[in-house]
Amino acid sequence: MNGSKDDILILGGGLSGLAAGSVLTKAGYPVKVIERDHVVGGLSKTIEKNGFRFDLGGHRFFTKDEQINRFVRDLMGDELISVQRSSKILLRDRYFDYPLKPFNALFGLGVTTTATIVADYVREAVKGMVRKKPVVSLEEWVVCNFGRTMFDIYFKEYSEKVWGIDCSRISASWVAQRIKGLSLAKAVKSAFFRFSGRDLATLTDCFLYPTLGIGRMSDRLQEEIERANDVFTGADVIAVRRAGARIEGASVRSRGRVRWFPAAQCISTLPVTKLVTLLDPAPPRAILDAAARLKFRDLVVAAIMVDRERVTDQTWIYIPEKKIPFGRIHEPTNWSPAMAPPGKSLLVAEFFSNRGDAIWKRSDGELTALTVDNLCRLGFIERDKVLDSMIVRVPKAYPLFEVGYRKYADELLDYIGRFENLHVAGRGGMFRYYNMDVALRSGLETAESIIGQPRPASVGSDELVLANT
Repeated sequence: MNGSKDDILILGGGLSGLAAGSVLTKAGYPVKVIERDHVVGGLSKTIEKNGFRFDLGGHRFFTKDEQINRFVRDLMGDELISVQRSSKILLRDRYFDYPLKPFNALFGLGVTTTATIVADYVREAVKGMVRKKPVVSLEEWVVCNFGRTMFDIYFKEYSEKVWGIDCSRISASWVAQRIKGLSLAKAVKSAFFRFSGRDLATLTDCFLYPTLGIGRMSDRLQEEIERANDVFTGADVIAVRRAGARIEGASVRSRGRVRWFPAAQCISTLPVTKLVTLLDPAPPRAILDAAARLKFRDLVVAAIMVDRERVTDQTWIYIPEKKIPFGRIHEPTNWSPAMAPPGKSLLVAEFFSNRGDAIWKRSDGELTALTVDNLCRLGFIERDKVLDSMIVRVPKAYPLFEVGYRKYADELLDYIGRFENLHVAGRGGMFRYYNMDVALRSGLETAESIIGQPRPASVGSDELVLANT
């Protein structure tokens, strides 16, 4: 037997699951976390090779939620540093500030193009006063808020590079969520009056970051859980047994054998599309069909280590044009100098991909060569300065929000909600695009909902102490 029927079973060791496990552990509950990878963190992990460290894309922490802010500060202590954000868009062989600064846009794009952008914006603003048709796609949303010219110059190519589908097929709910409240007018206002953009998440100028990478946040949560409970890594959930309106537990394959983990409560941060296929007995065909209609976008990360102290002075550099195969790069040493050995640095390029496509199937050597070739062509590095490299493939990195996705996601979440002891949390579990603070909040709220329920008599702090001595 690998656990007690009183255990709270957490499927998935990303930020949401770990945050829930930490809170429940502190409250005296017996918890078991099951993570498929050999380390915890999900997207929020830091990879290390020969003294070089990098995140899977670079993850900054900022929040307006004071409870989450206190939670992270208490968790990380003096490991946190404050980092000034400075991001650029590399477009038409020129750099543009991101977020938009009007003078930079004026002299970067030219007076004629800038005038066209402003005219388009005014035109769309007038149309918006009488528009009755609902905005459905990303293309419609951007055109309504920024105008057609701005959409064509920046949003179209970059969005299609990120998501792999035409902008007319990407749901407007994604861009509305990621750029909450932002329009061309507000971006311009923020550029002239810095205080005016402080309430917009996309205009945040400063963020917190652990000295040794974002993965330290996941590591610290694991450490908190393991003070009294267990975190199993390299453990793959192969079935979730259900009976009536309850989850009984999960079968997990680990180190060549299958183990059974019973559960009083089950928290899943697995992709909800995966969770429903693991249910035993299987759910109705309509639920499986809904799961099949929801997709994820995968990610390939290429880290290139170089014999230079610094390559750029930016947090991120966005690269919309499709002639460059990766969509974004960052230099981890601009986030924390401890991310590379003294006098060295590294650039991390993100290739947005689908498993099975040309990028995903390329060998590590081919991807390294492709990345180095393009970084050299863009003028970032010299070939003879390359010391080493590492390629990491990240399946199901981002939920893909196609037009109409919400109907199918709601069907799955409604079905999952019928189980009285099954809770879903996190980006994949909820099929939502969560920032780090919202992912943490999702885990905390899930834990708090369980703590708020009547507690079985057999789960007490005295028994927990005995069980872990």
